[in-house]
Amino acid sequence: MTHTIRRRPLRAAVLAGAAVLAAGFATVGAHADPMPLTAADPEQQLVDYIAQGAKNPDSHPIAGTGSACTSGSGAGSGNGSGNCYGGSGSSSGSAGGRSTDTVGTGPAQTAFLAAFGYALFHPDVAPPGANDWNCKPTAAHPEPVVLVHGTWENAYDNFAFVSGPIAAAGFCVFTFDYGRSDLPQGGGLGSVLPGAYGTDLIQDSAQQLSAFVDKVLGATGAPRVDLVAHSQGGPMSRWYLKFDGGAAKVHREITFGATNHGTTLVGIGALGRAINNFGIDVLGLVEIFVGHSGIQQTVGSDFVNQLNDGGDTVPGVDYTVVGTRYDEITTPYDLTFLQPGPGATVRNITLQDGCDQDLSDHLTLMYSPRVLSIILNTLDPQQNPNLVCTSNPWLLGGGGSL
Repeated sequence: MTHTIRRRPLRAAVLAGAAVLAAGFATVGAHADPMPLTAADPEQQLVDYIAQGAKNPDSHPIAGTGSACTSGSGAGSGNGSGNCYGGSGSSSGSAGGRSTDTVGTGPAQTAFLAAFGYALFHPDVAPPGANDWNCKPTAAHPEPVVLVHGTWENAYDNFAFVSGPIAAAGFCVFTFDYGRSDLPQGGGLGSVLPGAYGTDLIQDSAQQLSAFVDKVLGATGAPRVDLVAHSQGGPMSRWYLKFDGGAAKVHREITFGATNHGTTLVGIGALGRAINNFGIDVLGLVEIFVGHSGIQQTVGSDFVNQLNDGGDTVPGVDYTVVGTRYDEITTPYDLTFLQPGPGATVRNITLQDGCDQDLSDHLTLMYSPRVLSIILNTLDPQQNPNLVCTSNPWLLGGGGSL
């Protein structure tokens, strides 16, 4: 009983901190333009400037100087100065992230804040319906579904709303926690929070996904899986598809709020990138706070440039890409959309098209009933032909019920 009494102030303090964190996101999102940016918008102009290629104009006074557009793990990745519009900022810390399996199962949730609070004290649980390693795919649903969480999230708080219904629809559902690193390993300040994963170098996380998919295929006997990914989970899994042999093992990739072409983070990330391109490594300093993966997801980074070089897609994979106009993290939100290459299909969806009352932001996307219906429709359109349209309050999500 004494132990319980002592934990109450700590629990209250942590939950209060979670509320402050959410309020911080709200402050950013409150100023975000919910409509697509146009060429006249300063933020879009900055994106276009960074995306011009990889070379400074010949007339630029520093052209031909500085470090090359190269990235790497640990210390010493390229800073994007000189002849290069890319660059990740000088990496701080050392590589050494890891992935882990979930332990136990948490309850279903209808709102991100509730799931986030639960995960602070149970950071390693699986979301409902996931990780039944005795599950065998059926003829109707032959491909297991692998859920891939985002930055500073985990398998539970990212998918505690959608995982149960996917499993109830007859799919084998699996997920794990990837990119687990601490502050000395370059995970950033967020890594000190329980359950704040996805902070390691994204290329390393892609290898962790590769090992997990192989484990799922071995356990189920399935030839391929379908991926459902949020935020960093999108570009991380796309790196796996493109560079780590994932194309032969994945049928569908469904992403939500994915930083597929990087993010300006409402202009802050783009400004930092532009400053880096003039030889002042501000992003190397910022990386100490946001971690390796945070910097890698800024627009114009080495990672983003390499990921999309030669095309957005790989042959044989069907892509469904969903963005929300109220996204305050992946900005401009239409940077998430992909262009189909040979042998691939792409369906780009703006969440509010046909459903203005869904106000999902970045964190509440995976607590939107409409998002769940898009997942089920993509996995099995015959059984789920219609998309749901309900109110999903910004910041709260899941109908707003805590």
